[in-house]
Amino acid sequence: MKIGLGLPLQDPGVLLDWARRADTGPFASVGLGDRVVYDNPEPLVALAAVAAATTRIRVQTNVLLAPARETVLLAKQAATLDRISGGRFTLGLGIGPRPDDFTATGQDYHRRGRRLDDQLARLRELWAAGSAIGPAPTRAGGPELLFGGFSPQAIGRVARWGDGFISVSPADLTDQLFRAVEKTWQAAERPGTPRLVAQVNAVLGPPERVDRGLAAIAAYYRSLGPYAEKVLEDVLTTPDRLREAVATYERLGADEVVVYCWTTDVDQVDRIADAAG
Repeated sequence: MKIGLGLPLQDPGVLLDWARRADTGPFASVGLGDRVVYDNPEPLVALAAVAAATTRIRVQTNVLLAPARETVLLAKQAATLDRISGGRFTLGLGIGPRPDDFTATGQDYHRRGRRLDDQLARLRELWAAGSAIGPAPTRAGGPELLFGGFSPQAIGRVARWGDGFISVSPADLTDQLFRAVEKTWQAAERPGTPRLVAQVNAVLGPPERVDRGLAAIAAYYRSLGPYAEKVLEDVLTTPDRLREAVATYERLGADEVVVYCWTTDVDQVDRIADAAG
């Protein structure tokens, strides 16, 4: 099983240091989440810089709010990043839970799921051979495509459009989601198996560093009410807890566990590598 690293959202200036160190370590990927109404870097722009600063590691969005974006430009940006990275790009997509991200971009929050379904058909058209809008992606049909979410609609998109699924849920719910993804994949008679990715939050180190990380997580999830409290409860703050979580998700069939850290201290890369690698 592979280990990925979620890059910190708070300071774009540290991303290349994190990525270069991850590129020389045991990690298979580095990822960035997506918000609009938040003080975070735009992930496609940031990951293009990360791709240029690395040689081996995959770059991925975990996950990009596709319905908040214009579809044709999204297709062009994703294909460009795919080409710049030499095919090392994974496009993780979701619909997001926060209305303000859609208000800011002039999109209808309540139609975001239907909009994503429409976008997926259009993205495939734009990435097809012979499309007038280039560049052509390195892989026929577009970059590797993963979906995040909790609903049956999100799970159905994996079998219809995607290559796999990203779970940001506790182990018991992740088990249910993984099994549902596999079932719909088989029902759709897709060849092979879906790629299954689990995502966890971790902050390792001395108490003051852990406190900073927990504060950053609380700020990011504050608008989601009780869900934010559950996220904080599940943050992994010791190497033993992180190792145990990785082993649990491996037993559930995860192909990769992405460990998101919430401090900008670059030594977190080595701490996470030692604990989970």
